[in-house]
Amino acid sequence: MRRPETPTVLKGRGTTAQPANRYASARTEAADDGWAPHWFDADGEPPAHPETEVTDERARSIISRNESPDIGFGQSINPYRGCEHGCVYCFARPTHAYLDLSPGLDFETKLYAKTNAAERLRVELAKRSYRCSPIALGINTDAYQPIERRYKITRSILEVLAETHHPVGLITKSALVERDLDLLVPMAREGLATVYFSITTLDNHLASKMEPRASAPHRKLKAMRALRDAGVPVGVMVAPVVPAITDPELETILEAARDAGAGAAGYVLLRLPHELKQLFRDWLAQRFPERAEHVMSLIRQMHGGKDYDPTFGKRMRGEGPFAQLLQRRFSLAYARLGFGRLPPLRCDLFRPPAPPSSQGSLL
Repeated sequence: MRRPETPTVLKGRGTTAQPANRYASARTEAADDGWAPHWFDADGEPPAHPETEVTDERARSIISRNESPDIGFGQSINPYRGCEHGCVYCFARPTHAYLDLSPGLDFETKLYAKTNAAERLRVELAKRSYRCSPIALGINTDAYQPIERRYKITRSILEVLAETHHPVGLITKSALVERDLDLLVPMAREGLATVYFSITTLDNHLASKMEPRASAPHRKLKAMRALRDAGVPVGVMVAPVVPAITDPELETILEAARDAGAGAAGYVLLRLPHELKQLFRDWLAQRFPERAEHVMSLIRQMHGGKDYDPTFGKRMRGEGPFAQLLQRRFSLAYARLGFGRLPPLRCDLFRPPAPPSSQGSLL
């Protein structure tokens, strides 16, 4: 057997790297002892299609609260931990460290499904102390990632929200959201639902490298148009903007989304917290070796000489000349294309569910 000196590209996966998580008490150092890692095949190559493992998780609570001034929502629900979309740039990858797993390949192959999410949501909405405010669905990891087809946890959450007339805002990279039009359309009619599509690039070849299991760019636009035509307000997030890789497409993406019915738009700069810094560097060296250093140089220019600055007010937009240029380009395109705001979500229609009975069944 041989162990490759550089990671082999895995079809359908965003990375082959498995960096240790930052909380691990032990560290390993690679050494060629003639044996391939456990996930390599008999020839010392990684498998062409690494298996996705899903573990059922019984969540103790389901609504997360947010106090960040950079984010326009106070509550969110994430039906899954980890994301099979495999987006190499995903800012949520480092959260897998909390599970003692790697933010690398583990993040996209070892997933957790919160199978009691709807049950817990019903309990939390029924509390007398609960105060209704819009819930953002699928912020950390995509609520419509591929395993949602089988688990339908996102749909079960929407069913509870529809029943209680609770407002919800979704953001996704998947056309699977079309499946739930039967719930979203009547909710949108009452001012209870909006959907944003996250679009990084319109180049199918580049998208397959950056977000291998997300819907193709043209498919996202088709889904956006389908939702708009059905009466669901839709917007676009150009996210993330990667300097010298995707930033040339900023205006083109906005134009395509406007043509598909997007009424609002935003953008977010590439963020590289914790382990993601090295993961992204490795990906650049593998996929764009001729411009890897240029990309990182531009990123550092926008973060005060660092790969990432987590300071509120800077982490989403950056600072410096290149960041200012991006802001100017976006503002001009936003005005030229006539973008506005999506209708505000209503909270006055909320009706709490009946609290669960403390008495067991007599049957």
